[in-house]
Amino acid sequence: MLLAGCHGALLHPAGPIGMAERSIIYTATGLMLVVVAPVIVLVVLIAWRYRASNTKARYEPEWSHSTRIEVVMWTIPVIIVSILGVIAWRSSHQLDPFRRIPSPDRPIHVEAVALNWKWLFIYPQYHIATVGELGFAQDRPVSLRLTSDTVMQSFMIPALVGQIYAMPGMVTRLNFAADRVGRFGGMDTQYDGSGFHTQHFAAVAMGPRSFQAWVRAVKRSGVPLGSHAYRILGRDSTDAQVRAEFGGTGARAGVTYFHAVASGLFRHIVQRYHRGTALSADEQPGAAAYDLAVAHDGGRRR
Repeated sequence: MLLAGCHGALLHPAGPIGMAERSIIYTATGLMLVVVAPVIVLVVLIAWRYRASNTKARYEPEWSHSTRIEVVMWTIPVIIVSILGVIAWRSSHQLDPFRRIPSPDRPIHVEAVALNWKWLFIYPQYHIATVGELGFAQDRPVSLRLTSDTVMQSFMIPALVGQIYAMPGMVTRLNFAADRVGRFGGMDTQYDGSGFHTQHFAAVAMGPRSFQAWVRAVKRSGVPLGSHAYRILGRDSTDAQVRAEFGGTGARAGVTYFHAVASGLFRHIVQRYHRGTALSADEQPGAAAYDLAVAHDGGRRR
């Protein structure tokens, strides 16, 4: 009952990364129960056997050592820790977030930018972007690059992939895929202010044809992501507030679509946090990005 919140998410994964992470959880839990379960049982048995009213229990106040007990107490934990060490070593390489998922299909490249209190997903292959929704094709790998245009945040889709941090001026990577069509919850797991509780998005796995139709719908119904639009996104606002600001573009509440995304927007967002490499206003995809950079460092670079 206490794990009911995991239904449809962490313990019900929908992709190879999620399946591998669940397997590690089950394996580690089972190995730990080898120690925990006997201890729970023995606590009850020992308390019952050596209770004050049991006159048959042996009273040995000078007893202090048993080789057999020492062997059992040390051997079992050593074996368990050794097994867990091997699992941790192998899974750390197997589930390296930078490691691409082997597939004959070309991965979908997505650039995720953490903002207050929303995620901006840029699709450089299609020149589109979304807020509140991460769409991709079923069984096709997704190669995600992440950064932040605000404080440090943490990206996670429990049913598909574990969490990874997004930080200003840095780029982290995450690779995942979905083996079935569905809508999966994504979130920010790093507290970042009063709007933190609203910073959720839908990771939507679609069939190949449905994904292509979704891309066309974003291009058709979205608004251009230029300097003015990015200036609005840079404000402290939720997904719903962004949708209201842009006139309700998107398939559902809290989702906003963009097209004509400025080329190199993600790279410019990352680079302008690097000391000594500030870009001029003309080099920026829009004046908003440069204005935000100046606001962040108090105008020293200008």
